[in-house]
Amino acid sequence: MRRLIQTATAAAAAVGLALGPVTVAQAAPISPNEWWFGAWNMTTDVWPQTKGAGVTVAVVDTGVNASLPDMRPAVLPGIDLFHDHMSGNGQQDHDTNEGHGTAMASLIAARGTHSGFYGIAPESKILPIYSPGNSPTDVSKAIHFAADHGAKVMNFSRGESSSVFKQQCPDEVLQALKFAEQKDIVIVASAGNEGDYSNDSIYPASCPGVLAVGAIDRQLKPWEHTQRQNYVTVGAPGADVGAIGKTGHVYNSGAGTSQASALTSGAVALIRAKYPQMKARRVVQLLTNTAKDFGKPGKDDQLGYGVISIPRALKNNVPQTAQNPVYARLDKAVVKKPAGGNQTAPKTKSDSDDSGSSNMPLVIGGLVVVVVLIAVGVFIALRRRSGSGGKPGGPYASGPFPNGPQQMGQPGTPPSFGGRTGGQPLPPQGGGQQFQAPPLGHPNPNMAPPPNGPPQGQPNPYLAPPQE
Repeated sequence: MRRLIQTATAAAAAVGLALGPVTVAQAAPISPNEWWFGAWNMTTDVWPQTKGAGVTVAVVDTGVNASLPDMRPAVLPGIDLFHDHMSGNGQQDHDTNEGHGTAMASLIAARGTHSGFYGIAPESKILPIYSPGNSPTDVSKAIHFAADHGAKVMNFSRGESSSVFKQQCPDEVLQALKFAEQKDIVIVASAGNEGDYSNDSIYPASCPGVLAVGAIDRQLKPWEHTQRQNYVTVGAPGADVGAIGKTGHVYNSGAGTSQASALTSGAVALIRAKYPQMKARRVVQLLTNTAKDFGKPGKDDQLGYGVISIPRALKNNVPQTAQNPVYARLDKAVVKKPAGGNQTAPKTKSDSDDSGSSNMPLVIGGLVVVVVLIAVGVFIALRRRSGSGGKPGGPYASGPFPNGPQQMGQPGTPPSFGGRTGGQPLPPQGGGQQFQAPPLGHPNPNMAPPPNGPPQGQPNPYLAPPQE
């Protein structure tokens, strides 16, 4: 399930928050298709303060094509958790479609010098972690690798059902998240793309200690497919959000909470770059308490506490006593201790009885265990065939969001970066007609004006300035 604001000017006033006179301006050739730049006043209010320098973002995904000119300066040697632990470095995108890992990394850190597509934290670094599956062991290994290699932010634009686990999180992953908190890493994950369908709870987004992100569209409304779950903490742009594919092609549109999560990870990198001594807990507290409420009044299950506002968060004026639900939940979470390998239960009288009648239940019980194990083996084998699309790694190995991607079509058509259960693609919007994106750099009159807002002196025609 690749669980991956109508005009940029409207978004600029609403999410960028019209923070008043800008003292430092910096021009950047940002395409109008990257409408979230206007939404957050990136070039006028954010980039003069921070571009993410000195912060490493771990991206757990399909790998990142580090050979692309816009990504080469950003991508560090990472790890391939499947192919070769000794030599694999995550710098190859193994996605058989458009390149999900490269796309997510580009939203965070693309330099823009070759393609014109910029990440929101273009001076940050990417630590690529290729993991074909979402098993608790894979997720745990990824978290430990990131923690041991200097990451301050970690992005999971992927997930797996957590409905069978207590606390909506596997114990192994919960232990890893406790470790990540000790290592001062912010963990960000996409909430899921099946809110109007199965709406299953998805880990790691559902886990305590994870900043779970829902998606918003250009109309400042929750994206129709974003998950409806109580673990959702914040929202971010996720519809009509393009990226750089693994071939270097720039897609002007796509949709999913994957993108929302990646952009939020970029926001975390920007904050941590400006405040390098700030703890992970404080960063999440800032983003949560400065979010703008565009969903149902108050906290809701689609956008949580609201859509993140990078300019507001950078002010760092939230009281230390403000709510911090992500870490409050982690602090309350109970981690089960691993069972001791040498521990045995004390013997009882019946345990030591060597009569034939007392051994018979053991024989029968043993037969039952064998039958159950065979049944489980058959189930796993069948799921490997049908659920993972032939990819290695078993029932969790269906890539970033285990439903598989929508087929791309020709360059210029929007990637989906997401899909429904069982690999069924989301239906095209607008009565079956897919949006045909204009070439990069050519404004589409049906989309949005340039991202830096309306001409100076003209009011925003879409939304009144928000009340501070």
